[in-house]
Amino acid sequence: QVQLVESGGGLVQAGGSLRLSCAASGRTFRNYAMGWLRQAPGKEREFVAAISWSGGATYYADSVKGRFTISRDNAKNTVYLQMDSLKPEDTAVYYCATSQGPPAERMSAAGYDTWGQGTQVTVSS
Repeated sequence: QVQLVESGGGLVQAGGSLRLSCAASGRTFRNYAMGWLRQAPGKEREFVAAISWSGGATYYADSVKGRFTISRDNAKNTVYLQMDSLKPEDTAVYYCATSQGPPAERMSAAGYDTWGQGTQVTVSS
């Protein structure tokens, strides 16, 4: 079983950037597709971005396409989310998670099994 720890969240002004990291323990990290999801107060957890086990395929929610970039380094057991041109509506707790299902299942929170504890991202206007 892999364990996940997110870091890199914080407070940033609109238009700014943040880079989130998700460090995984366990030698099976490279077997999993990975995703970033977020949850704003009073809202359901929503898909943000996903990456295949090799890093060769990436997927993004329409709301972040062109602004966010997901990547992974299997040698470091880490997945990243580079967030640029941040908007106040990006404010949420961001979670990384593992996925063992097909790509079609990675677009919703139900497609993920192991989760990190989350990191808060706040974008001020």
